[in-house]
Amino acid sequence: MGLIAKETIEQVLAATDIVDLIGSYIPLKRAGTGYKANCPFHHEKTPSFNVSPSRQFYHCFGCGKSGNAIGFVMDHEGLLFMDALKKLAGKAGVHLEEEPDTPKAKAARQSRGRLLDLHREASALFHAHLLTDPACEHARNYLKQRGFGKEMAERWEIGWMPENPEVFLRWARERRFTGKELVGSGLAALKDEEKPAAGLYVRFRDRLMFPIRNEIGDVIAFSGRQLREDRRSGKYINSPETDIFKKSNVLFALDKAKKAILKEKTVILCEGQIDAISCHEAGVENAIAPLGTAFTAQHARILKRYAQTAVLCFDADSAGVKACERAFRELAPEGLSVKVVELPPGEDPDTYIKAKGVDSFRALVESARDFFDFKIAFAKKAGSLDSAEGKASLSRDCTDLLALMGDHASRDQQINVVASMLGLGSATLREGIGGAVKRAKTQSTRAANNRSPEPVEEYQENLEPLALDRTVGYLCQLALASAPAQHFLNEQFETLHEAKAWVEGVGLLERILAASPDPNSSAAVNAFVASLRKREQMALHREMSLLEMNPGDGLQAAEQALGMLSSVVLQKRDAAVKAALTKPGITPDRMKELLEEAKEIAALLRWSGRSVYNDELPQETVKKEKKWRDWKK
Repeated sequence: MGLIAKETIEQVLAATDIVDLIGSYIPLKRAGTGYKANCPFHHEKTPSFNVSPSRQFYHCFGCGKSGNAIGFVMDHEGLLFMDALKKLAGKAGVHLEEEPDTPKAKAARQSRGRLLDLHREASALFHAHLLTDPACEHARNYLKQRGFGKEMAERWEIGWMPENPEVFLRWARERRFTGKELVGSGLAALKDEEKPAAGLYVRFRDRLMFPIRNEIGDVIAFSGRQLREDRRSGKYINSPETDIFKKSNVLFALDKAKKAILKEKTVILCEGQIDAISCHEAGVENAIAPLGTAFTAQHARILKRYAQTAVLCFDADSAGVKACERAFRELAPEGLSVKVVELPPGEDPDTYIKAKGVDSFRALVESARDFFDFKIAFAKKAGSLDSAEGKASLSRDCTDLLALMGDHASRDQQINVVASMLGLGSATLREGIGGAVKRAKTQSTRAANNRSPEPVEEYQENLEPLALDRTVGYLCQLALASAPAQHFLNEQFETLHEAKAWVEGVGLLERILAASPDPNSSAAVNAFVASLRKREQMALHREMSLLEMNPGDGLQAAEQALGMLSSVVLQKRDAAVKAALTKPGITPDRMKELLEEAKEIAALLRWSGRSVYNDELPQETVKKEKKWRDWKK
């Protein structure tokens, strides 16, 4: 049986705000820095149930119930751990993937655990050096010059790596970290790849050390700031990618910023770590930064879980404008609204806040321009619209960028804005966007065709279509024909995951939803179907031949079909439980579990309009229930 990775469980918790979660079940009232309510787990008149936003924890001083978001769902809904986890993962948009429970997988988990231990302990070591080591007075002076004190260093666990590498290597040996683990962490490397016996060199030396943390706050890498000028090395160097650190998956300060981002529905994207830190120290807590690398599609997918709007706060020069455009290209397809802060020339968030104050900076953020407004205004200032050629070039740029927007309603609004600013007809712009969308999809199709083909399935002449439950087949067609239905089904992770064990073909539906081909584009749908295995194509084509798809209200049709599928699953579960109850030799504990499950299913079936009453249970089951009750007494 597989396991859910610890990092995945923590990711679900990181993406779930416990106040919002519990507030959706019971009314909460503000009480100081937390919230209170009458406990949902026992009867009381005076509230003793407390929820802590900072700790993401709940506790009842009356009955003693306490836990995190998963624990609350388990207790409140009577779910098992995995069921509660699946429910929260579905809401958070986190994909749950089981890891095999093999010796190799166990070794990999142990290795990741050792790397996390090494980073956590090394971060504490570097921080202790910064606070107490007489040899790093220059590092402390640098922080003071930047306007940061001891409190900031403690909040961010800023540290210092000594100049002498033996100090760190001796510490690692005392802590029983191996040379292989040091190399695997990126903190050290082999002096000679071909001669491991030549020893190690330490990657960071005499640098201010900024811990890089994942979404849940684990230290997974470091960014080292040069303190003495050395042209042979960069001002900042980051840890190399490791088993626990992938730059495209990590955003600096997201662990501290995520709650503020969720609350404000807005993220401020800075260019560097110091800028993000300055924002937080000034009270602007929804600021983050990439790690000295390009903003990626994975970064955008991560931010989509927390924010609706991204405010870009980059340098006010041509390089900053290009960085804004690169970020827009990743953020827009995910449906995020993109705005740009206009900083004075030569300023960044850190210098601006120190010079003008945080209120002035907040005002700049509040007045941030929509991306296209900013882009066209910058082009006008640069004289790009003074010639017909420049105007045509800008028009093509804007057309391509508008075509990327995943939020079509926002795109329609922006089309009118851009057309007006460029003096173009909106119809002309829409035609250009349609062409850009077709070109992008053609390129995507060509790329798919150029990929290595799937392994050829044997005996193709005797292939049978993939087994596909009729209701699942109908849902597949809805997902391919209706955008509202596709969006709705993408949110039904828990229901579909449960159905997978009871009805045929749910895996194909999940593949459709994972790819989410545009239902409004027959080319996109056909290209996707062509990418499927032959048996899957045959099943879909068979359904198409049996059903003329005209979904009308696709959302309503999907809701009704999913309700039918849920009823089928319940009936199959009910039959399986009844069959298990008729088997001889059931232990009392197992009988209790089965009877409780039977009652739960019966209640759900009654709720869905397909009643199952006790008189429908086999007489043998009724006798066993009486036997269990007698045993319990």
